Formats: sequence, C-alpha cells, structure tokens
Amino acid sequence: MDSADDLIKRLEQLNAIGAALSRERDITRLLEHILLAAKQITNADGGTLYRMTGDGQSLRFEMLRTDSLNIAMGGTSGSAISFPDLPLYDAAGTPNDSLVAGYAAIHVQTVNIADAYSEPNFDFSGTRRFDERTGYRSKSFLAVPMKDHEGEVIGVLQLINAQAPGSKEVVAFSLADQSLAESLASQAAIALSNRLLMTQLEELFESFINVINLAIDEKSPYTGGHCQRVPALTMMLAEAVAETVEGPLAGFKMDDRDRYELKIAGLLHDCGKIATPVHVVDKATKLQTLFDRVDLIDTRFEVLKRDAELQALRQQLALRACVDPQAEADLAANARLVVAALEADREFLRATNVGSETMSEVALARVRAIASEHVWCNVDGVQAPFLTADELENLSIRAGTLTAAERKTINQHIVTTIKMLEQLPWPKHLRNVPEYAGGHHERVDGKGYPKGLSRDQMSVQARVMGIADIFEALTATDRPYKVGMKLSQAVATMNKFKANGHLDPDLFDIFVEKGIYRRYAELFLDPSQIDEISL
Repeated sequence: MDSADDLIKRLEQLNAIGAALSRERDITRLLEHILLAAKQITNADGGTLYRMTGDGQSLRFEMLRTDSLNIAMGGTSGSAISFPDLPLYDAAGTPNDSLVAGYAAIHVQTVNIADAYSEPNFDFSGTRRFDERTGYRSKSFLAVPMKDHEGEVIGVLQLINAQAPGSKEVVAFSLADQSLAESLASQAAIALSNRLLMTQLEELFESFINVINLAIDEKSPYTGGHCQRVPALTMMLAEAVAETVEGPLAGFKMDDRDRYELKIAGLLHDCGKIATPVHVVDKATKLQTLFDRVDLIDTRFEVLKRDAELQALRQQLALRACVDPQAEADLAANARLVVAALEADREFLRATNVGSETMSEVALARVRAIASEHVWCNVDGVQAPFLTADELENLSIRAGTLTAAERKTINQHIVTTIKMLEQLPWPKHLRNVPEYAGGHHERVDGKGYPKGLSRDQMSVQARVMGIADIFEALTATDRPYKVGMKLSQAVATMNKFKANGHLDPDLFDIFVEKGIYRRYAELFLDPSQIDEISL
C-alpha cells in the first residue's frame, strides 16, 4: 500500500508533469516527456509509447526505454525504431486481442498484468524471446489507452516492471499506479492533441502564406525566390546574434516561439507585393510598361531612315534630266551620313534604356537633344515629337529603371504589407509579426520608409530582416534589371551602407564576423559569385 505522503508526493508530480506537458511545443520531445514521466510516476523500469496510425488500423512504435538494459530508442535518443507496426485487426477485420497494447487500444480499456509468464489471455511469445535473448525478465505490465478530447484513442502508453520503492524488486503495478498512469495518459493525450492541432493550424497557416508567395511568384518570377531567401538569411543572422555573448547585442536571445514568430514575419515581409502592378515589379528597362516601348522608338528611327533614303532618291530622280553623277553621289553620301547618325542615336537610346549605369549630364543632354531635334510623321502624316513626354521622362531616369512615381508605387508594397498584417488577429506569440515584417525598409538613421523609424525605435528582428533583404537584393541573379553582385562587391557595398547609417553596424559586424554571408552564398548563390572579401 502506498502511504498518504507518497500519494500526495506523486500527485504533486502529476500536476507538475501536466504543466510541463502543456508548455512543450515539439511533438517528439512531448512524446518523450510523456513516456519518461509515466515511468517516473509509476517507478517502472521500462516503457513503450505507441501512436495510432492515420488509418486507425495499427499502433506505431514511437519510443522505447528500458533503464536496466540501457535501451533507448526513438525520440531524441538518436536510435531509430525498426519494429513493425502492431496490427489491431486481421485481414477479416477481427480484433487482434492477443497483444496487450492492441487490446487496450481496441477496447479503450487499461490492462494491468501482474506476471506476463502466467497470463493466459495474451500472447507474450515475443516478450519471452526478447527475455531469452537479453537475459531480462519481463513481468508486470500496465497498458493505458490515450484518448483525446473526443474520446478517440490516439495512442497507448505501456509500462513494464514496476519496482518497489527504494529497491529493484519487480512488483505488480498497484491500483494507485494505474490511477496515476491513467490520469497522466489523459493529460498527455490532451496535450498531444492540442499540440497536433496547433501543428496542423501552423502548417495550414504556413501553407496559406506559401500560397500568397506562390501568387506573387506566378505574377512575377523575379520575386518568388526573394520571398524564400530573405527568411532563410534572416534566421541565419538572428541565430548568430542570439549566440553572441559579448558586445551590445549579447542580451538578445530567442526561444522556439521567438524563432517561429520571426520565421513567419520573414515569409510575409513582402506580401504587399501581391497588390503591386506587375509591370512595375518586373520593369526591366526604363521604357517598359506592358511591353518595352523601345521597339516603338526603333520603328520611328526606321521611319526616319526611310524618309532620308526616299528624299535622296527623289532628289536623284529630279536630276535625271540634267544627268549629274556627282550631285547624285553627293546626295547618296549625305543620306548615308543621316542614316548613320540615326543609327548612332538609336543605339544610344537602346543602351540608355537598360538603366544599369548612372546617367551623366552629357548623356541626359543627348537624350533631350534627340527628343527635340528629330521630328517624324506619324501614321496620319502629322509631324510629332520623336519622344513623348512620358518616354523622355523614363529615358532621363538617372539610375535604375523606375521613375519617381513608379518607385513610390514599389515602396507602397511595404505600406500594403503592414496594412494587410495589421488586419489579422495575431495570437500573443505572433503579435510582433507586423512590426518585424513592416520594418525591413527602415534605416537606422531614420531616413527609411514608410515610417522613418530610427534604430532605437526598431526591434533587433526588424533590423536583422533589413540586412537580409538588402543582401539578398544585391546578390540575386533573377532580377530583370541587373546582374547579381559577387560576394566581395555585395559585402563592400553593405559596408558603405553601414558607414552612411543605412543599416545596423553591430548586426553587420556579426554578419561578417560569423561568416553568415558565406553560409548564405554556399546555399543560394551561383559558384561564380563566391569570391574572397576584404574590408
């Protein structure tokens, strides 16, 4: 008989175990906690935890522990379980009542056996073979079904060889042991069901996020990879910061919930791009809208060349009456000069349209000169400016391919992202997602957007994501308007950003010192981009 003090002590253990189970987020560790707690509270030498298979027809071994034989399989042991599933029914659908764990699952009933060797109602032949092979003596068994909140069996907790307090003597599991094990199994089943439900909801939520990113990817093939790479780099850097034990960021730590929150923020950091016009997101050249309008300018040049040639031919024909070979040669030579000049202007505008270089004042003046000096006749025979006002504005972009209005449209995606995320009823452990995701375009000097936040107004996570977003953009090879930088060039560029107040200097130092840039490069960059850096 258990003393009152012993029962009270074990009930206190049960309460503490229940609280611990409710806090555990990892399924594998949760299952391990359940088995170890059951062994502890019943003083059992061994135990096995089974989970019901998805079809409800079998029990699957999840983990096995036997202290006296030093056996640890499944869970965090690092040793996989190779045992086959236990079938609950035969081919004809007859219940498999010969196995203790199977009987407990099928009949939703606890089985308490004092001595397996003298038990006539169950098949312990496999147990006997195990004992003969190992020298073990399997004696007392306690199999407890684990039921969820709907009464469905989701697993079985099986304990072996209860030991008398203070000794290794194997005894039967007492009624108190059984009652405590049943209480623990009930708590464990609820904790496991809740965790499985939470996992399913998290998987559903992440799948929904991936659907959004897929929509962005389908809309623009140049952003889908970005939506995956930035979260990966964000987590790399955040983990390195969390491991830092010296310097101004030594106090930054993350637990599993913090990691999950940052992961979700990373996946959603550009969700607002779903509302950004695709022709702006994918604008590869200065004149691109739904198509590259440089082709229209090509056509106008061809018209001008045609007009020059026609004029020369007409003038040549006008000379036929007087037959002046020299005059005709001069006209043809002049036409060739005009055509050559037009060709040169066309090639210049085509090169300007690419937008990969910063335009000089000389280049800007030449664009304006071409717009004003050339006049062409449109399809209605009406003289028109060679470049429209919109074309002139776009070809005069000093750097990149976006006009001020288009850049504002692009920048609007972060405002849209924040609006979208702030509409969601985030649970407590995810309430910082809008702030983390919405801050990756801010600058530590307060000159970023959309809110102009300074370093002290931003979380470490948002600043980490800002670095990840910049580095990914610099090195990405799938942008339509640029080539991906080599590693040395990207790091050098970011070092300049560090100096001018664009990004967090302490985070960038960790980014470099811990080799995060190289780890990312080895995973995501083309080998030709990976070179040695020097700062």
